[in-house]
Amino acid sequence: MTTLSPTQARSNLTTWLKKAASGQDVGILFGDRVIALRPVEIESVDYAQKEYGLSKAEVKRSLKHLHVQGQKNRKTGKSRTFNGDIEAALKG
Repeated sequence: MTTLSPTQARSNLTTWLKKAASGQDVGILFGDRVIALRPVEIESVDYAQKEYGLSKAEVKRSLKHLHVQGQKNRKTGKSRTFNGDIEAALKG
């Protein structure tokens, strides 16, 4: 494992992040500990379970409900396509 001081890591952070993302072991010394840089997978279902305390079944029901509601909103004209301009979207 390559270990760095915070100053060393900060001065060339992009390089160290690329190395960690490619599978190399990179750690940053923090006091008497080494904090590892590692890629992690983020899954929205997992997030909902952890953040809101939902079970997998509750997440599945919620997603289905949101999908059905989205379809209804599109059919009734209540939803619009987002073109990337947040100011225009907020004005309506």
